[in-house]
Amino acid sequence: MMRHRIALLFVFPIAVCFLTGCTKDDAAKEAPAVTVMTHDSFSISTGVLDRFEKEHGIKVRFLKSGDAGAALNKAILSKDHPMADIFYGVDNTFMSRALDADIFVPYSSPLLASIDKSLLLDKTNRLVPVDYGDVCVNYDRAWFEKTGLPVPGSLNDLARPEYAGLLVVENPATSSPGLAFLLATVGTFGEDGFIEYWQALKKNRVLVTDGWEDAYWGKFSATSKGGRPLVVSYATSPAAEVYFAEQPPETAPTAAMTGDGTAFRQIEFVGILKGTKQPELARKAIDFLLDTPFQQEIPLQMFMFPANKNARLPEVFTKHARLASRPVILDPEVIAKRRDAWIQAWTETVLQ
Repeated sequence: MMRHRIALLFVFPIAVCFLTGCTKDDAAKEAPAVTVMTHDSFSISTGVLDRFEKEHGIKVRFLKSGDAGAALNKAILSKDHPMADIFYGVDNTFMSRALDADIFVPYSSPLLASIDKSLLLDKTNRLVPVDYGDVCVNYDRAWFEKTGLPVPGSLNDLARPEYAGLLVVENPATSSPGLAFLLATVGTFGEDGFIEYWQALKKNRVLVTDGWEDAYWGKFSATSKGGRPLVVSYATSPAAEVYFAEQPPETAPTAAMTGDGTAFRQIEFVGILKGTKQPELARKAIDFLLDTPFQQEIPLQMFMFPANKNARLPEVFTKHARLASRPVILDPEVIAKRRDAWIQAWTETVLQ
């Protein structure tokens, strides 16, 4: 699954002994370490991490393990001999699977009091929320201004004849935003209606790519030579377009459709892995991930919203990133039970 994150720096500290070779006495002086298994898109600046490590006299190592689904598979397969102390990056589309695998231990961090209560989906606190964002359709402002075609305001609009051949989406079997958008259609049209909706999109010449990069950077008219002015991405993508521009514009060149029922809310969680040999350090690391210094890193490191209500948002985020007022939120247990069947039905309808 492809994830939309624009990582400025992935910090992966490696023990000095590994790099240089050191004596047993030197190794004994090394700070105790806690290992965090993450998806490939995790990012944090060195300064924030260094301050935490110095304050507690520990080292934090990040083990990137593929996309979120692949990383979770590794954690489940290695649960008898865990590869890390903490797992970061389970989202609400895989949450029930992660909990059913029984690989996490509960931890009620004191920082949970600062977390948005709507994000606390696991009442056992084995998985606690760290960040969130909405997957939705983004559009090319200049294209719509030039053509005079009204910007679509609903999912139903996307199936209308005037928008034929304009939309590119990602395959839900191979892409995280693709799956999230499929879930948005299930939540909006129901299990009895979402396939009929996708039949209409197929008739309207929707284009499907394997992942977000190909869709956004290869087919989306605002960011490539592609001719599609509508693409499934994140409601934070316009902020990224401004932030990374050589000369940041006053108005983002793209915008997000965030009307009722057009977006799926994706929530990412962190948990302490059962079998950790560093339970106290793991709890300190969880507190660090929930506290404001790290939470304020999230917008410009991973282009998601921080779960901590006290975290300040950068100006580029407040001006250009969006959240849907009424996003689609499905029960993680329902997703776990029906996800494969929904993907199979989508595949048979759209790709065959």
